Amino acid sequence: MSQSRNQSPQVLLERLIDLLRNFDSELQGGELRRKVQALIPVREALSELGKSLIPTEIASSARQRILHYFLKYPFTIIPREELAVIAAIDQWARRVRELRVEYGWAIISGTTAKHMKQEGDFPLENTDVGKMRPDDYILLSNEQDRDAAYRWRIAKEIRNKQASVRDKILEYMRANVGQLVTGEELRYVAKDKTEWARRVRELRTENGWPIVTKNSGRPDLPIGTYILEQDRQSPEHDRHIPDPVRREVLRRDDYQCRHCDWTHALWNRSDPRHLELHHVESHESGGENTEANLITLCTVCHDVWHSKEQEWQDRFYDWLSQG
Repeated sequence: MSQSRNQSPQVLLERLIDLLRNFDSELQGGELRRKVQALIPVREALSELGKSLIPTEIASSARQRILHYFLKYPFTIIPREELAVIAAIDQWARRVRELRVEYGWAIISGTTAKHMKQEGDFPLENTDVGKMRPDDYILLSNEQDRDAAYRWRIAKEIRNKQASVRDKILEYMRANVGQLVTGEELRYVAKDKTEWARRVRELRTENGWPIVTKNSGRPDLPIGTYILEQDRQSPEHDRHIPDPVRREVLRRDDYQCRHCDWTHALWNRSDPRHLELHHVESHESGGENTEANLITLCTVCHDVWHSKEQEWQDRFYDWLSQG
């Protein structure tokens, strides 16, 4: 069948129809093996027809055809059956993994998408990822991440350690501070444990690590990604803030520091600050995790506030009330 690789879909379709017509006569017989053998060229012809849908000058291998198909339909659930047709090989799932791990394409599986959605970290409009099967996929970016292969090697090392899911995820995030990592990477680090997305949320909302997503404080981030903004924990009294409250406070404050107006758009490697929430009335004094009792500060202003005397803090609050 190799000579038919460069033939047009129409020519291959006509050949397939001829084979199916010939198979009709085999159905009239009673010998099972002859029927099976007669279907082999039918299967090969169907495979060649699938290959021919993408010309060889565009994609000449199964991996290239799969990538071309993903890039043509990003942010779209691609069922496994479509990938099998376009790849025309049995090991199409392995090619998907190669695209993700070796070539840095942000392809996320149905399993990972569901786990992220359960924690509110997969806000893909008009797409019900809850109906995705484990081997259905979505391409979340049409930009290649050339650092992904290096991160996946680190992920493999951490994955095999004797540690809790939370500790392994935190170690991986701290090894990639300031870099986007995908949910697929974190699930791999967690050895595919279903709890991985919940552990990420707990690291943020209970342990105070600034791990954020598009839906938990960084609307500028790509869907399906996480970032540890800085290798530091929030002050003890400013942890345990629920994500819905966190989002509303940041949105209210236009995602900028209420004191110096710093935003993530100003981030640079020499000034790697991020935004935190600060309690106007502290927990020690009975302050609650409510929107009215929280303000947005950058880490620099937050640290300054906690290092100042009460007189300075009073002046700061006077300034806020006047603003």
